[in-house]
Amino acid sequence: MHKIELNATTEGINRVTDFVNDILTSAGCPTKVMMQVDIVIDEMFSNIVRYAYGDIVGMASVSVELTDEPRGVIITFTDTGKPFDPLQQEEPDVTLSAEERRIGGLGIFIVRKTMDDVSYDYKDGKNILTIRKYF
Repeated sequence: MHKIELNATTEGINRVTDFVNDILTSAGCPTKVMMQVDIVIDEMFSNIVRYAYGDIVGMASVSVELTDEPRGVIITFTDTGKPFDPLQQEEPDVTLSAEERRIGGLGIFIVRKTMDDVSYDYKDGKNILTIRKYF
C-alpha cells in the first residue's frame, strides 16, 4: 500500500494526481482508466478542500492499493473534517438542462458511474471514502 499525507489545498490535487498516476503507470494501468481515476481524484480531493474544514486548512491522506484478482486499484481518501457522506446526496436529474438542474451532486454522480465501487464510512472522527476501479 502507498500513502500520501498533505494539506487539503487546491495545490494538493496535482500532488495526489501525480502520486496516483505514478503508481498506476508502473502497474500497467490503461490510459482510459487512469483518466477516469484522475477525474475522481479531482472531484473527491476538491470536496475535501472546499467542505471538510471550512475556512481552515486541514490534513488529508490518500492511500493506493493495487489488487491482483481482479486486477485493479483501491483508492481511499481520508480527512478529519466535518462528517459528510457524499453518497447520501440525491442524484442529479441529468435529463434536465444545466440551467434547470439543481447545483451540486454532479461530481459524485460521475464518480459513481465511472468507478466499480464507491463506499463511505465515518470512523474515529474521520471521513473515509473508498473507490475501486478494475482494469
